[in-house]
Amino acid sequence: MSWTTPADLRARLERRWARGEWLRSLVDPGDDLFPLRLSLTAPSSVELASQFESVRAWIAELAEMPHVRIEWRELNHRILGAQRVPQVAWVDSLDDALALIGKRRDAARFERLIEITRIRQPMLVAWLAKSPMQALELADDWERLLAIVDWVGAHPRPGIFLRQMDVAGVDTKFVETRRGVLAQWLDLVLSPDAIDRDRTGVGQFATRYGFRDKPLRIRFRVLDERLGVVAGAPLADIALDAESFARVALPCKHVFITENETNFLAFPNVAQSIVLFGAGYGWEALEPARWLTGCALHYWGDIDTHGFAILDQLRSRFAHVESFLMDRAALLAHEAFWGEEDDQVTRDLLRLKADEKALFDDLRDNRIRRGLRLEQERVGFGWVTAALRALDAT
Repeated sequence: MSWTTPADLRARLERRWARGEWLRSLVDPGDDLFPLRLSLTAPSSVELASQFESVRAWIAELAEMPHVRIEWRELNHRILGAQRVPQVAWVDSLDDALALIGKRRDAARFERLIEITRIRQPMLVAWLAKSPMQALELADDWERLLAIVDWVGAHPRPGIFLRQMDVAGVDTKFVETRRGVLAQWLDLVLSPDAIDRDRTGVGQFATRYGFRDKPLRIRFRVLDERLGVVAGAPLADIALDAESFARVALPCKHVFITENETNFLAFPNVAQSIVLFGAGYGWEALEPARWLTGCALHYWGDIDTHGFAILDQLRSRFAHVESFLMDRAALLAHEAFWGEEDDQVTRDLLRLKADEKALFDDLRDNRIRRGLRLEQERVGFGWVTAALRALDAT
């Protein structure tokens, strides 16, 4: 049977609840959502006669449904005579709808959130109307979240670490796990001069609102003991914050950048050289180190579309960087180690050189093999030493 059941009606109401429209109406009562008309799929004339007992049970079940008003249809059946069957179901009020799906308590909690927010941070009431279901999920944390907004509003761009923010019941982990919603709220509440809008995403939450952030670190290995960076440790593995690295100004002839830690650790000694452990996409930590413009930079990434995209991005900051072991010869020589790249870069990369662009296009357009990639750690070590000898010869 396809007749509408009480369970069907509740399911329809639950879908409306999930869309947040009823909670939204508590913020802005202007919307006239009730009485709510719910159409019914009723038995046909043939079914009425052939399944009369089932129809009677169906009618009784609907008629006994609490918080629902049934609109009836009178008909004169050719066999059964005068009959009265449900035509439409009506839910007359929000309270009835909430009772039907067991959401009265949730709605009361939401009304409490509205009340608190109107008192504490009235500019966030609009957010409540926009995101009512998310608000309910955050209900247990609501007062602590408001306390953070209160504090930041009273201390714009405080210049301290999040750990130092003194808000009752709030620790760093609480803030970090709720940066997404806090960013939405702070953008609504703070004055424009308290927000650095160039800093976006949860990873830059702290700097967007004027907190100190943990410094970006750069890790490098010295490949020539004559550089003498650390006394007593001529071939040191060193990590510095970006500001300190920018001041080091090592007298390097070559700086190699690799994305793989094993390659970084095993990289051979090279005169007047260091090797950096790369950071993938994003090179803001390196940019202040302008002494790198006086060194030959060599980027060694995977031979795939993302590897070339990272090279392209690095060239936006250091135009003179050269690719290292990211050529067609290395790719074809290691066919036994080919892998697959799941999510390829398809945009044009404007900073690639002609041979790099030709290989990138072949990879992007799947001309050699679909999703082809050769990870940098798969390249034989003999190729590394041979490439370094060729570099020394030039």
